[in-house]
Amino acid sequence: MPSLIASILLVASVAAVEPQVLTDPGTFGPALQIAHYYYGQMPTGIAVSRESRLFSTYPACLDGNNTNTPQTPNKYQVAELMPDGSEVPYPSVEMNSPPGGALNMSTNPPTSANYDNYLIGCQSAIVDSQNVLYILDSGRAVNPDSGALLSAVYGGPKVITVDLSTNKVIRTYRFPQTVVYSDSFLNDIRVDRTPGLSGLTSNGSEGVAYITDSSLEGRNGFVILDLTSGESWRHLDNDPRVHAKQQVLPWVNGNPVLFAPQGQPYSRAAIGSDGIALGADGKDLYFSVISGRELFSAPTAALRAHDASSELVLAASITNKGEKGISDGLETDSNGVIYAGNVEQEAVVSYFPSNSSVQTFVRDPRINWADTLSVGWDGFLYFTVNQVHLMPNFYPGTERRQHPGEPWEKQSINQTRYEPLRAQPAPIFIETKTTSGTQDSANVQLGIWVAAWYERMRTVAAQAGIEERLLTLPVIQVVGGV
Repeated sequence: MPSLIASILLVASVAAVEPQVLTDPGTFGPALQIAHYYYGQMPTGIAVSRESRLFSTYPACLDGNNTNTPQTPNKYQVAELMPDGSEVPYPSVEMNSPPGGALNMSTNPPTSANYDNYLIGCQSAIVDSQNVLYILDSGRAVNPDSGALLSAVYGGPKVITVDLSTNKVIRTYRFPQTVVYSDSFLNDIRVDRTPGLSGLTSNGSEGVAYITDSSLEGRNGFVILDLTSGESWRHLDNDPRVHAKQQVLPWVNGNPVLFAPQGQPYSRAAIGSDGIALGADGKDLYFSVISGRELFSAPTAALRAHDASSELVLAASITNKGEKGISDGLETDSNGVIYAGNVEQEAVVSYFPSNSSVQTFVRDPRINWADTLSVGWDGFLYFTVNQVHLMPNFYPGTERRQHPGEPWEKQSINQTRYEPLRAQPAPIFIETKTTSGTQDSANVQLGIWVAAWYERMRTVAAQAGIEERLLTLPVIQVVGGV
């Protein structure tokens, strides 16, 4: 018996001193903190005003559960996220309620509605340097019965500007059908209000908007909008740099993301020009495709030009900045740092134009599909995490988006709760109101994450060779079109 005991002790001793195996910690950078809970509709966009008011978009052009129909009324395309956790349709309930819904079923084939004074399918919104909200309406909506994305009709695709001091519409910009096609998908927008920009009318007093067309059916490219005259034009239609890279396969949470179009075999998702970010000085526009890992830039002066040779000049002036991972949205701060989601690394990364280096800004297992990013006047980076890759559009073709804390089987899509979080340099606990009381941030699964910067940015800036003096500037004070 003593020898048996000795053997057991020997085994225990060996186990106790077994070398540790290197393990991925799974997290990096500032901790994440809740900014808002989404209880119903799926969001994409997030925009932040000078007063830290938050606005989200809920695109009917992406999710049929967001589509207004006579059978499913009271949906909204844009809402203000209130401090008490509620979502208030913005700029009004009326604008979010097109008469008869967002679909026109009286035509053959059916189309999206063509209202120019109601919201149809809004993918993005952004607040400019003058605290004006720009709402980008694709003019398209998914038929919730068939799952088909219906074509746009003139009047539906538009940009609506709203004065945030009065909550009143300032102007509506409509696009001719030669610029925004019936199968276009207006995705993201950036605005530069700098007066006197080249290529614009009336000295460009109101500035310019740059918009991506991410159409799956048609031509990818850029739409440029003169905010003074309302004139618009296209650039780079199906240029290889704005088109999906062939056979690219994203991986999220260890699983391949395969497209599952209705009635067709599974395939690699071919999604072209999507996220854009305007450089801090307004001279370059950074862009990328979802089905690709590279970051590109184009001179904004070449994008604004629209003479006979402008397309050739623009195509020759695009620069490949190298890989930064598969991303949806992009954003810029006032130091010129470009932020991009990295869906394969559960992260947001930073690109430094001064030396073309890429660093991880924040990483966390709860970040899956970082969609839209928005730098706020309050010194935070906001971004939505909305589980796009778990929609029925992707393999295995079933609804897999989950609401935190409960098995999916207990929820229907209309009850899904998307939850926003935020990150600060030091871990803290936040109490968040739920239907069952309160819970701390450790229990939250997804949402909008807000990443605060200062300590992390000192480290990253030093690694990237950014001069210390740059960090003494007012960090994330919104400049130009940011």
